[in-house]
Amino acid sequence: MAADLMARATEVREERAEFAVKGVPGTQGVVARAAPIAAAPIREVYDGEKKAALPGRGPVRTETTNNEPNDQEVTDAFEGAGDVFDLYSKEYGRNSLDDAGMTLISTVHHRRNYNNAFWNGTQMAYGDGDGQIFTPLSGSLSVIGHELSHGVVQFSGGLIYRDQSGALNESFADVFGVLTVQRKLGQTACEADWLVGDGILGPNIKGDALRSMKAPGLAYDDPLLGKDPQPYHMDLFVVTTSDNGGVHINSGIPNHAFYLFAQYLGGHAWEKAGHIWYDALQNLNNPHATFQDWAIQTMIEAANIHGSGTLEVAYLRRAWKLVGISV
Repeated sequence: MAADLMARATEVREERAEFAVKGVPGTQGVVARAAPIAAAPIREVYDGEKKAALPGRGPVRTETTNNEPNDQEVTDAFEGAGDVFDLYSKEYGRNSLDDAGMTLISTVHHRRNYNNAFWNGTQMAYGDGDGQIFTPLSGSLSVIGHELSHGVVQFSGGLIYRDQSGALNESFADVFGVLTVQRKLGQTACEADWLVGDGILGPNIKGDALRSMKAPGLAYDDPLLGKDPQPYHMDLFVVTTSDNGGVHINSGIPNHAFYLFAQYLGGHAWEKAGHIWYDALQNLNNPHATFQDWAIQTMIEAANIHGSGTLEVAYLRRAWKLVGISV
C-alpha cells in the first residue's frame, strides 16, 4: 500500500495535471492575419461520457442549442471558451486560436476519473478528476485559458515542447490563462491572485492551485502531490530529464518575470504587459527559443510599442533582472 501510494504520488507530480499540449509540439507556421475579426466565437461542446474517444456525443451545446442545461461542466467549458475568445479577439485582434475563425471544440467528462485536461491540436478535453486529487478541470477558467492558449502558440509559429522552449510554451499558456480570469473579473494586477488551476484541487489537498505566478514554489505542499517544485529565479533552474526537460517546472521563471512586470506597470495586466507578450509570440520566429531569446524579444516589443527610453522598457528590464536574466 505504501509503495503504491509513493508511486502514485510520483506519477501525479510528473503529470501535474499536465496542462500541456499533447501530440503537437507546435510546428505549424504563422497563420495569415487577413481574416476579419469575428463578432462572436463559434463553440461546440461534446459529452465524452467517460470514454476516451473524441469528441464524444453531441455536440450537446453550440451557439444556438443547449441540450444539457443542467450539466455544469458543459456550461463551464462553453462559457470559458467564450471568455478566452473575447480576450484574444477584443484585446489583441485575433480571430480565434488560428486567427482564421477556428471553431472552439471542447469535450467534457473525458475518460473516467481522469485527472487531466489537454489541447490535442484540434480541440480541448477535460477530465472530471477523481474527486481526491482533482475535481472537474473545466471548473477553473485559468485551466481553460491555459489549454486554449496552447492552440494560440501552435498557430503562431510554435515553441518546441521541450526544455526552455517548452517551458516558454507552458509559461505563455499560464500567462494568458490568468489574464483570461483577470479580464473576466475586471481585476488589476495588484488585485489578482495570479493562480493557475485554482478551484480544482481535491477537498483534502493542501494547496491553493497547481501553480502561482506570484510565488512559484508555494502553490501547494501536500503528502500526495508533493511540494510545488517551480523556481522563481535562474539560480534555481531545475535540470531534469523528466517532464520534457522540466517544462511545467522551469516555466515558473518567465511566469514570475511577467508577474513582476505587471506589478511595476499597475492597472490591467492584459493591456500593456499582455500586448507585449502577445506580440513577442507573433514575432519571435524561433521555435527553439531560450528564456534569454524570449526576454530579448519582449524588450524589442516593449520598445516598439512604447519607445526605447520609456518606463515600460525600464520596468521590463528590471523584471527580467530580478529572475536572473539580463537584457
